[in-house]
This record gives sequence, structure tokens and C-alpha cells, in this order.
Amino acid sequence: MSDNSSFLYQAFKAHPASVNETYWQHARFAVGMSVKLFAAGGAALVHAIFPQMFETTASRIIREIHHKMENRH
Repeated sequence: MSDNSSFLYQAFKAHPASVNETYWQHARFAVGMSVKLFAAGGAALVHAIFPQMFETTASRIIREIHHKMENRH
């Protein structure tokens, strides 16, 4: 491999391969996690202003994310 293609492999394929995924499988999983994290953050922000709203939403989402990450492979 040339230096340039070796860098591209390291940048885009080495880590996904290390968790037995393709680049696109890994990207889809990571985007899904980021959407859930944004949702948890939004719920926590609303809860900070209006304590009666989303009382358990952020913590529930975080528990779901943790469970999914732990049981992934």
C-alpha cells in the first residue's frame, strides 16, 4: 500500500473492521447513537427549564444506549 492509501485505510476502515463492521455499518450505528444522544440532551435541557417535563426521558435513553453498546457483538 502507498502511504496515502494506508492513511485512508486507517482513517476509514481499520476501526470499523476492529469491531467486525463495514464502514457503512459502523457509520449507521454511530449516527443512530448521536441522534439518541441529541434527543437525551434535548430532553434534559427542557427538563432543566420545566422540571415537570421529561422527568425520566434522558436517563432512560442513556440506559438504552448503554445496553445497546454493551450487547452489540
